[in-house]
Amino acid sequence: MISIDLIRNEPDRVRRVIESRGDSVSIDRVVELDGERRAHITQADTLRAARNEGSQRLAKMKERPRELIEEMREVGSQIKTLESGLRSLEEELNGLLLNIPNIPDDDVPIGQDDSDNVVIRSGGEPPKFDFEPLPHWELGERLDIIDFRRGVKLSGSRFYVLKGKGARLQRALIAWLLDLHASEHGYEELYLPNIVTRETVVGSGQLPKFRDTMYHDDEDDLWLVPTAEVPITSLYRDEILSVEQLPMRYVAHTPCFRREKAAAGKDTRGIKRLHQFEKVEMYKVVDPEQSPAELDSLVADAEDVCKRLGIAHRVKLQCTGDMGFAVVRTYDVEMWAPGCDEWLEVSSCSNCTDFQARRANIRYRPEAGARPQFPHTLNGSGLGVPRTLIAILENYQQADGSVVVPKVLRPYTGFERIG
Repeated sequence: MISIDLIRNEPDRVRRVIESRGDSVSIDRVVELDGERRAHITQADTLRAARNEGSQRLAKMKERPRELIEEMREVGSQIKTLESGLRSLEEELNGLLLNIPNIPDDDVPIGQDDSDNVVIRSGGEPPKFDFEPLPHWELGERLDIIDFRRGVKLSGSRFYVLKGKGARLQRALIAWLLDLHASEHGYEELYLPNIVTRETVVGSGQLPKFRDTMYHDDEDDLWLVPTAEVPITSLYRDEILSVEQLPMRYVAHTPCFRREKAAAGKDTRGIKRLHQFEKVEMYKVVDPEQSPAELDSLVADAEDVCKRLGIAHRVKLQCTGDMGFAVVRTYDVEMWAPGCDEWLEVSSCSNCTDFQARRANIRYRPEAGARPQFPHTLNGSGLGVPRTLIAILENYQQADGSVVVPKVLRPYTGFERIG
């Protein structure tokens, strides 16, 4: 969440930001509740001081006056009333604060949706075919490596089954991505739970705003992760780190579960938008002064994957209307898919500043004995697996209908071609 001090001092700025991001939270109500909360705290503190003074006076008296005793009881009753009111105020205030998005950087473009995102740079050249390239859903069925019909049979729409070399290609891609980030890019690999508590989901910013997009076990109040970002954020929840521990850089592979309610009717063909998919996630916990540079390196690591796979890509800066709830700045990395004839987002690399650290109460001491501060957190896909598979299949397809495996993946697949 953002700092309450920012809302107190710059309510108009926060109000404009919320509007630019398409959200609706009453900043006036937040300011009102914050004022009432502080007034309750002041009154309660004043009464506690009076109660302490009265208790000290009573302790020194041989005979305890009934009037003073009754007065102290009344003060105690007023304190309880104020504390009860304070709890109610804080509950409502926190509920509103948890729904306020992060404040974008000043130079982030104002826009409504992804059509207003700005291309920053491009890399590689799209392939040139002497035949009409097929989309991956046709390639997958012809090569018998993707079974859409039985995926729907098992689980409904937006599910699929990978078969044979298709399943092995995905497994090889995941293993290569983990090895690349851990061995060459400097990340520590994690294996994480895929089901997490409510506190974990709140800490990363998914709850309460995105409740309807997540899969939930009502009986135990547990949540299927939409991305590894969620459990990694809470690894150090309610802890104080030393500055020597920073920066922390992690990489993890998890299945991701999303209900995709907002995408009804969109991208229904193929494996572009799914309820269950695999992703390799990069995540950082860093000193605030280093977070802009760490974001640049995060993007570079995602781009490096595209370069090594030999697939044309580009980097876009997201506008305010397309940005995630917790972020101040996001770069999308997109791969060219010639069969679909479109650019596919395979990674979103974001700086969340101290937004998630505040929610999860993660702090660090800049030096021994210093007052704890909130670190910055960053995350980015390294990469999303289904769309990367789309790009591989469509870019490496051959005139005879086969697909050549990128060289970097062959030591992991054990084969050079799918046909």
